[in-house]
Amino acid sequence: MSDQITDRKAKLEKIRALGVDPYGGRFEGVTKNAVIRTASEQLNIEPGQIVESDAAKFRAAGRVVLYRDIGSLIFMTVRDWTGDLQFGLSKKMLQGGAGVSPGSAGVSPAVDGDTAWKVAKLLDLGDIVGIDGRLGRTKTGELTLWASKFTLLSKAVRPPPEKYHGLTDVEARYRHRYVDLFASPESQRVFVLRAKIIDYARDVLRRRSFIEVDTPVLQPIYGGAAARPFETHHNTLDMKLYLRISPELYLKRCLVGGLERVYEFARCFRNEGISPRHNPEFTMLELYQAYGDYHDMMDITEEIIAGAARDVIGSLKIKFGTCATALEQCDARPGEPRYIDYTPPWPRRKYADLFAEHVGFPLTELAKVRARARELGMEEKKLDDTVVISKLFEHHVEPHLVNPTFVIDYPAPLCPLTKRHPQDPQLALRFEPYINSMEIGNAYSELNDPAIQRENLGAQLAGEGDETMRVMDEDFCEALEHGMPPAGGLGIGVDRVVMLLTGSPSIRDVLLFPLQRPHA
Repeated sequence: MSDQITDRKAKLEKIRALGVDPYGGRFEGVTKNAVIRTASEQLNIEPGQIVESDAAKFRAAGRVVLYRDIGSLIFMTVRDWTGDLQFGLSKKMLQGGAGVSPGSAGVSPAVDGDTAWKVAKLLDLGDIVGIDGRLGRTKTGELTLWASKFTLLSKAVRPPPEKYHGLTDVEARYRHRYVDLFASPESQRVFVLRAKIIDYARDVLRRRSFIEVDTPVLQPIYGGAAARPFETHHNTLDMKLYLRISPELYLKRCLVGGLERVYEFARCFRNEGISPRHNPEFTMLELYQAYGDYHDMMDITEEIIAGAARDVIGSLKIKFGTCATALEQCDARPGEPRYIDYTPPWPRRKYADLFAEHVGFPLTELAKVRARARELGMEEKKLDDTVVISKLFEHHVEPHLVNPTFVIDYPAPLCPLTKRHPQDPQLALRFEPYINSMEIGNAYSELNDPAIQRENLGAQLAGEGDETMRVMDEDFCEALEHGMPPAGGLGIGVDRVVMLLTGSPSIRDVLLFPLQRPHA
């Protein structure tokens, strides 16, 4: 690579010697490659033809991903974020000018004539170029934008991945995402779709009269979940602060204040492990609706996720990996492609029913619960009954939840921020949506009784040295004493939803710049 970099830097100096700035400025009026391709369909261009009408004139720009020099002609495939297009440079067509055309301050001047041809001969893969030209087709029928003016916009002194097949090393893809994006159209597609999925969710919530708010990322007391926080320090105030693990308690304060429907796309941080489903920094969509409950949250979850599958991705049945085992919800045999069906309404299954169905006995039979935990090698003596039940649910039940399923009515001790079921106080009015055996959200009928809330949080206080449990937030409890309306609350893991809808196997595939260890 050092030899290639040396060669490219030598070309860079040759370009400067021609009086051309290899790192140009403004280049306005660019038409995207996809738009040019669409426009060409109306021109009925024949092989070997260059269209003379103004309808065939375009300015285009992008990165060179294929370069062929065949003497008096140069063909290059140029990529922008809408796709590839072939540019054609002919020495004869560029000979009308002389040197560098003057341009206004900050605007890239076009290079024409003999100078343009000399610069074009010094191009490499990865360079960014622009041309003004007319559409035509080569003798073999390839759509080509033939240059009348040529502009070098940026000279790349590092070579791209060989043959532009993209980065094959997974860690290199994450570490050098900027290369992965321009070298792999599929990687770029994922992040374009991510933006569209988030926009779709915003549209759903706007139609339902929600407003978007911002809550603190730096918090004096972390809360709203059971997680280990990241710590930092504010020098001026000389106080310890935490990066938020959840926006929940601040969004509920908004309900107290009369903002009846609020949501936030919240960047959250948890000082925990990394896996294909976990990253220390992640995005949550969290929302709260006054005078609603968890049934309203199920409707919103379906509308956002199934709607995005249909309207953004284009299908309610989306491929995600392969079927690992012959599960009831997986139509394919083991090893065959797995298709997830997002068609609403999604089934609503009670936690206790699913537990009994897949574990083999009711969750109330605690002796059997403990015995099964020992069979699985869990250190069950150190865990509360509800935690052991939760671990058995994760082991036995979650693998069967392939198509979207709402798991409802959780054991109450697992849910200190949730209203109890009016017919059974041992149950909490909570659901979690599961897709592809993965929990992708959490929702409650929110607890708004300040006395019960204080009691529940007090029972969950962290032990000495244990940062993973909830802490008491006195100001939040005081806010509830002013009166919070009954409400439904919902949190959706945006990164996991994007994983599923784009068929990405790892959460790091849908994070532009996931956390990486530094090079040794």
